[in-house]
Amino acid sequence: MAAVLELIAGSYEQIAFGYRIKTDQKEWTTEADFTHHAHTASISAAAASERFIATGSKDETIQLYDMKKRTEHGALLHHDGTITCLEFYGTSHLLSGGEDGLICVWSRKKWQCLKSIKAHQGHVTSLSVHPSGKLALSVGTDKTLRTWNLTNGRSAFIKNIKQNAHIVRWSPAGDKYVAVVNDRVNIYDLETASVIGTVTNPKRISSIKFLNNSVLAVAGDDEFVRICDLGKEKWVCEFKAHETRVKAIDSFMMEDYCVLVTASNDGFIKMWKLHLKEELESPTLLGEVNTTARLTCLAVWRPSSVQETAEEPAAAATTSKELIKELSKMKRVRIAAEEVILEDESKPKKKKKGGGK
Repeated sequence: MAAVLELIAGSYEQIAFGYRIKTDQKEWTTEADFTHHAHTASISAAAASERFIATGSKDETIQLYDMKKRTEHGALLHHDGTITCLEFYGTSHLLSGGEDGLICVWSRKKWQCLKSIKAHQGHVTSLSVHPSGKLALSVGTDKTLRTWNLTNGRSAFIKNIKQNAHIVRWSPAGDKYVAVVNDRVNIYDLETASVIGTVTNPKRISSIKFLNNSVLAVAGDDEFVRICDLGKEKWVCEFKAHETRVKAIDSFMMEDYCVLVTASNDGFIKMWKLHLKEELESPTLLGEVNTTARLTCLAVWRPSSVQETAEEPAAAATTSKELIKELSKMKRVRIAAEEVILEDESKPKKKKKGGGK
């Protein structure tokens, strides 16, 4: 039986595209499913949950599209400035970051802004939610990497990284994370909160994606995608993916192989078959679609792959110490507080305005 999959891409032309993937043939094909023109400026971020697509834009709004009803679902209004990053956690929450320095936590139940966190002095450039759902990382233009306690919306730690990172990602197991500064990927260990390795890409990095806990796909300001073994700190594979620079990458697992999805300024979205084995070989092209637009961001909608999570967090940890203690029980990991600076927990800011239907 063919998998239910859809490619979602945002563009400079203000349009979000949805393409249904047909996986029942050797060569995969795509079928245009929808175009969503709800923004009034270029789209800067996209994310997918099992039910909704969220897109963020330079028009300062987050637009929602209901994949079940195939209709627009309204806008989320809270940020003052470009939406720079979006990430769903399971079926219950959406996190957004913006040029206003805010991280907003939205409940999917009524699309309320549950928390509005003044995260950075400057822009929030990237955020990532820990697999447990209890911590988030963010980086911004204030040269800091911050850890957030999502149970109370307060800062757990702040680390001065001396440069502006523009991407941060947890590994799938949650035992390490990476932060990208220009052309460099710094690998951090959760136990020590310190850099345990670095790999350098030939060009400035535009997008990264963990394919498994130790293999990272990296796209930069050229037409190549490079794959890195983080344990060995070396590049193990590279291939020419597009005719112009690769803007965004994503991936998902099929039965016994990984599918890497790439999107480029040339308008193409391509799907690549990659076997994650000891000796990585160059991936083979499964299929492609020409959107004829200048693409900016990418997401894969795959309802069956989304983890189910409760609407409310099971634990009611209120302090960073309690949170870390609980997380260490769950994940058998610990965060060494001596490696980072504990930030004063300030009073939460008042909400501005909510949104959504």
